Amino acid sequence: MKNNFFISVIFLLCANILYAQTDSLEVSIEKTSWQKTEKVLSIAVPSAMITYGLISLGDNSIRQLDFDVRKSIDNKFWHTNVDDYLQFSPAVAAFGMKLGGVESTHNFKNMAILYTLSNVLETGIIFSTKRVVGRERPNGSNNHSFPSGHTATAFVAAEFLHQEYKDKSIWISVGGYAMASFIGTARIYNDAHWFSDVITGAGIGILSTKAVYWAYPYMQNIFCKKNSDGKAKNTTQALFFPSYNQQCLSLNFSYTF
Repeated sequence: MKNNFFISVIFLLCANILYAQTDSLEVSIEKTSWQKTEKVLSIAVPSAMITYGLISLGDNSIRQLDFDVRKSIDNKFWHTNVDDYLQFSPAVAAFGMKLGGVESTHNFKNMAILYTLSNVLETGIIFSTKRVVGRERPNGSNNHSFPSGHTATAFVAAEFLHQEYKDKSIWISVGGYAMASFIGTARIYNDAHWFSDVITGAGIGILSTKAVYWAYPYMQNIFCKKNSDGKAKNTTQALFFPSYNQQCLSLNFSYTF
């Protein structure tokens, strides 16, 4: 079983790379019936990840793999908090590229709103699920193991990077997913999460960001006031500010109509 963990991590990374490539096919294919099925195909991988995690909540072979993975690396655990900071790195790259003049799907303000809303949705799902499930962490520190919040945050950032720059190069998306996969791996090596916790967190992160990007145009129609000529008024103000409370770093969002 020593190689099971590494095979599983490779699967996690490759699955997300394949997801990115599938989602990007829309760029080169004319508007046909493909677009009617694109949304379904793009959520297949993250949905499978979440399903995998839900199955692991039972007493079955999926759950047994969690124990086998931990056993296979029990003498190789890391003791680092680098995952606390690198989980945001794909988003930092996205904003950095924007500031550097690289064209993205949205302008800077809308990017900030989309990223914030994606994190709000992901955080709500993660924290509520943690409290309902109550799975003990492998290191026994608490009962908030399932799903992995760090991994979800990392994949929110990776999917955000993908959504903004998927038309530029597939390797931008691959780089973001690779970093997010590293964060998930680090959570396991830190003995903070089971393998299924990480898989589920990745799926939640991707789907949360996807959902926000799908809903955002409708939200703009509802909240953005328009002039008589049909153009949106510049009457809204958005403010983003970080905060730190009880060992938790958060990004706060204020929206004034």
